[in-house]
Amino acid sequence: MSSFEKLVKWLRSVKHSITEYGNIRYMETLVFEPPRYTCFVMPKKSRLKLLALPLSSETPGRHLARIRKERGYTQVELAQRTGLIQTLVSDYERGKLRLNADMILRFATALEVSTDELLQPAGPKPLRKPSRKVLRRLERIETLPAHQQNAVLKSIDMMLRGIAN
Repeated sequence: MSSFEKLVKWLRSVKHSITEYGNIRYMETLVFEPPRYTCFVMPKKSRLKLLALPLSSETPGRHLARIRKERGYTQVELAQRTGLIQTLVSDYERGKLRLNADMILRFATALEVSTDELLQPAGPKPLRKPSRKVLRRLERIETLPAHQQNAVLKSIDMMLRGIAN
């Protein structure tokens, strides 16, 4: 069968849909039938040998909440940083909503952690950043005059020495 004959056969198989409103044609479209190879395809069993993930008692939502608290953010602050509302952050943390890829990236960026750290609660923690609460207090101390800064830092040092002993 030549290519011209194939084209003619295809054109005959295409159905024209013409709808009339009174005597006026107002829509003419080509309607194609779906190709046979996309219908009723059964998925094949995967031949990949995947390693089992380490089990953890901490759910992804609880892990998200723990990281948020470690960083010193409230749910409202995290919601503002991610472009969400506080109730959605709460729903993710309580496990009412499942984290999808977009939300994982948003939360990881807002909390300044890698997606791996956000998704895998088990494993060694490389280096912990200071909490947001501590950073806010340090910023307030830096705004004080030099003699008051020294007095505050000396009192903090004395308290820390008293706790260590």
